[in-house]
Amino acid sequence: MESDELVVAVAQHAPVPGDVAENARRAAAAVADAAGADLLLFPLLSLTGYDLRRLAERASWATPDDPRLDVVREASRAHGVTTVVGAAWSAPDGRRLLASVALLPDGGVEVAGKQYLSRAERDLFEPGEPAPPLDVRGWRVALAVCFDAAAPEHALEMARRGADVYAVSALYTDGQERRLDVHPAARAMDHRMYALVANLAGAGPGWRSCGGSGVWHPDGRRLVEAGTGPRVVTARLARAELERLRAADAVAGYRG
Repeated sequence: MESDELVVAVAQHAPVPGDVAENARRAAAAVADAAGADLLLFPLLSLTGYDLRRLAERASWATPDDPRLDVVREASRAHGVTTVVGAAWSAPDGRRLLASVALLPDGGVEVAGKQYLSRAERDLFEPGEPAPPLDVRGWRVALAVCFDAAAPEHALEMARRGADVYAVSALYTDGQERRLDVHPAARAMDHRMYALVANLAGAGPGWRSCGGSGVWHPDGRRLVEAGTGPRVVTARLARAELERLRAADAVAGYRG
């Protein structure tokens, strides 16, 4: 059943480097703290941190039946929250994905692998295929991983699949503040969907986060901003706003 509103939470999270179990515990605590949200989005590689050297360690990879994720599954079930974590994902078919992993309140798992990999990432991962949007209380939530949001064709495909929300797990670094604002604003405005960005907090090998996680309205306005440090921000999305803008575009001949 479609709901008129969707409450979303975006976690600007600084992972414990390489410690999947501890980062899962922290994610579960954030789920409890965000009780009342329907969707909680974490950044790129939120279970390990962004240090590709650590992925030489088998323990840095997560799997569908990974017991370290049970604490997040249970928190998602208990609080009715769809929780999206960032993982180095070892799929049952042997694929290795730089993934956003959605842990659903009913115990299901949905995975979206990053399509537009950097040169260094291609040595470890294979490109993901476009994943169908999630159903979160009747809202269609499309998952994007970092540079996917910089590729207009990715958001276009998600819009064609009926996305209402474009949820980006990312790493934007010092000097990329403008990119962080323009990418979600453009995707939201062009396709009349809300956009979320969860950016890593802190720093890693060769990078420091610029912060700035938040939520963007389908007219391109930023609604909330997380600042620079670890923080969870929330927003209430209104379906009426989507319908108003989409109807105006249709009258002008821009949609349908």
